[in-house]
Amino acid sequence: MEHTEVARAESERGELVLRERRPDEGGAPVLELRANGVFVMDSAETTSEVALAAAALELVAEPREVLVAGLGLGFTLQAVLADPRVERCSVVEIEQPLVDWMRDGTIPHGQTLLADERANVVVADVALALAEAREESYDLVLLDVDNGPAYLVHDGNAALYAEPFLGLTRRVLRPGGALAIWSAAEAPDLERTLKGVYDDVEPLSYAVDLQGREETYWLYVARAKAAR
Repeated sequence: MEHTEVARAESERGELVLRERRPDEGGAPVLELRANGVFVMDSAETTSEVALAAAALELVAEPREVLVAGLGLGFTLQAVLADPRVERCSVVEIEQPLVDWMRDGTIPHGQTLLADERANVVVADVALALAEAREESYDLVLLDVDNGPAYLVHDGNAALYAEPFLGLTRRVLRPGGALAIWSAAEAPDLERTLKGVYDDVEPLSYAVDLQGREETYWLYVARAKAAR
């Protein structure tokens, strides 16, 4: 399978590479994002992003204000904005080059996606962004920065699955709001930690077909039933 590098950038976290591949049998080119050589996502398989958004949006009757942690190739944002109930979707992305590639058309669908007036992309560390946010300012928080706690893109992201950070997500959620976290594998430790912060926690598994290979992905959803 042929790969062509589209863009490359360096940050304090390492190397970010956007490349294009063409299936051997022909067909449309596929964009692939890698961080320090680790596969993050591509434009061929967006099941996890769509499932994360769909599961979260079903939890709240009026998801007017949504926060997505992690821009990636924009498919989680795209799925959230497809819901007409959403009035504003803020995305916190730590990598400036990734946002630039969306804005300048290096990622072809990026400009159209970010042109939606409901989309608001902020370049920041999500932990800092949540610490500075007002209490009860979001109806939904979606965590989509890794392949789950067992498959970290960066080692420092382990803190995003620990109680202090999860407490921040609870603080910024309105009563009745919800948090949704995607994971490539079952994460019982994450489930236990969430139960120490939220009123109601539910793990959801679903099967996906990855180019003929069946895999099971997980979503962890947590609801904030009452103010704290």
